[in-house]
Amino acid sequence: MTSTVPLPRNLVDALLSDLSNSALLAQAGIILVAAVLAWLLANQLEKRLPEKFVSAWLANEWRRFLVPLVTLLLVLVARPIIATWHSTHLLNLAVPLLLSMFSIQLSFFFLRSLFNPGPGLRAIERVVSWMIWGLVALHIAGYLDEVIRALYAIGFNVGKQHISLYTALLGIVSVIVTLLAALSLGRLFENRLNASGALNLNMRVALSKIVNSLLLLIAILIALPLVGIDITVLSVFGGALGVGLGLGLQKIASNYVSGFTLLLENSIRIGDMVEVGGRYGQVTQIATRYTLLRDLDGTETILPNETMVTSPVINHSLTDKDNRIFLPIQVAYGSDLDRVRQLMLAAAAAHPKVLKTPGPAVLLKGFGESGIDMELAVWLNTPDEGERLLRSDLNWAIWEAFQAANIEIPYPQRVLHMAGNPVTPS
Repeated sequence: MTSTVPLPRNLVDALLSDLSNSALLAQAGIILVAAVLAWLLANQLEKRLPEKFVSAWLANEWRRFLVPLVTLLLVLVARPIIATWHSTHLLNLAVPLLLSMFSIQLSFFFLRSLFNPGPGLRAIERVVSWMIWGLVALHIAGYLDEVIRALYAIGFNVGKQHISLYTALLGIVSVIVTLLAALSLGRLFENRLNASGALNLNMRVALSKIVNSLLLLIAILIALPLVGIDITVLSVFGGALGVGLGLGLQKIASNYVSGFTLLLENSIRIGDMVEVGGRYGQVTQIATRYTLLRDLDGTETILPNETMVTSPVINHSLTDKDNRIFLPIQVAYGSDLDRVRQLMLAAAAAHPKVLKTPGPAVLLKGFGESGIDMELAVWLNTPDEGERLLRSDLNWAIWEAFQAANIEIPYPQRVLHMAGNPVTPS
């Protein structure tokens, strides 16, 4: 009669049965050496990468998931070699633990590259950690297969396809993972473009938006088959989308196309001072659907991109930031025009924002009903700081100079002529 030794039902039981074996120390040493080698490799990789590459691709955060990943790969390579001499229960237990550490750190890396640190991000990180560690605990305890079978049994049939709670959860996780990966890669690519400085701001924004759109499309095409949806249904969806665009979404589609047109043509750049439809301000953002115009008083106007393409736009800083402004001044007919001209030029020359080259000029526009019409022309190269304050400063300076020199700014005057001979009293 032969006796059979019961097989351990989980990784913990297998490890406990191997505690008295001297091979346990050898496996622990292999894990330790693998971890040290992984840390040294990640450290050397970070040191050898260029500083621009590190800042653009967030390479200083790679060590968190590279160390468990490289350790896992080394353990997987060493496990079949060690198995020829003795048991590998400790290595078997280390594999899911290292895999979970890698998954958690990689998820955190993607989340930090997408969202700003805050309570919301910390809550998401905790949820992800508990989910991954929960799956690892079920696998180590030997209950993961039973839980999967139980979740798969809860469901219903739709035609020939069985939709269960397990497939639904797996589909949701697949979609979230692929979308997060696509958004993170898009954000990393955008950081890389911003750090390069080889392209202008409009081209960088356009390329980042195109890459983000392509990555999201690829993520959807990858996620749908994982969920169990045949991608051939996209042809039906494409037809419905075409009908929708033809009926009611043409304005939205036009704004999206106009947004890419603005970015690629480079006719309106982020930071330009423009005037469109009676609104004057600085372009602070060109999104895919709208352009954000910030006025000098702090108010912001959201303009559809189609308006920026089809309407006349006055760009005050397209090819040159130098702008000329005119200040009309009227003086009385008895004024010394040479003295008036000198005072106006002195007021302009004393202001720090007025350019010396080309310098200010005083023009005699004409002879009005109440006085002589003069005009002060000055140049400035800071249209983003606004011209209203400059106009106010110059008007104050001219007023004070005219008051000191007794130069009159006339009131409206009328000359009346009496018709006929006056009546002589008898």
